[in-house]
Amino acid sequence: MAQRGRPRTFDRDAALTSAMHLFWEHGFESTSLSQLKAAIGGGIAAPSFYAAFESKEALYKEALERYMSLYGNVTRSLHDPSIAPREAVYLALHRSAKMQCEAGHPKGCMVALGVMGACSSGSEAITELLRNIRSRTRAGFRSCVERGIESGELRQSTNAPALAAAFDSFFLGISVLARDRVRYSVIENAVIDAMGIWDAASDRSDPRH
Repeated sequence: MAQRGRPRTFDRDAALTSAMHLFWEHGFESTSLSQLKAAIGGGIAAPSFYAAFESKEALYKEALERYMSLYGNVTRSLHDPSIAPREAVYLALHRSAKMQCEAGHPKGCMVALGVMGACSSGSEAITELLRNIRSRTRAGFRSCVERGIESGELRQSTNAPALAAAFDSFFLGISVLARDRVRYSVIENAVIDAMGIWDAASDRSDPRH
């Protein structure tokens, strides 16, 4: 008799990690149900898949939650007012670069790269979810810049939205570099050079005056 229902070998926790890696590597839309079933393993059938995860969208959301709990803390410094603004920005870029290049999981950032896959009319919720996470990171960069202006670390004439966007753009770009297998040492040196943007804004001799 054919086996029915969820196979006894099914490990939901391991399956979620496998799904997270698959979504991380390919994005939401480019990851098919057949790929998910193969990655999850245990001969899981479609009814068992839906019984365990409800839908592909629900599985993605749960996988993203796991990603954020395991790797999302690389940007926590941006939201910690006890850390000096410049140091907070550097730590976020440095920790993110290190995480995105390390072994044991796909390269790059699931949140940054996921936007490339979630673009059809049927994935608005996923697109919005990723956008909200990116917006919080962008707000973190801006908060650091604004704290730098308030503390006198940066010039009063500093354009906070523009400087924050510059760091956020670099932050997002790390994902492409990591995915293209650019060496970590190169990216880390790029992070150090990128902080020169902050240092230039901290120069009291404003070249515009």
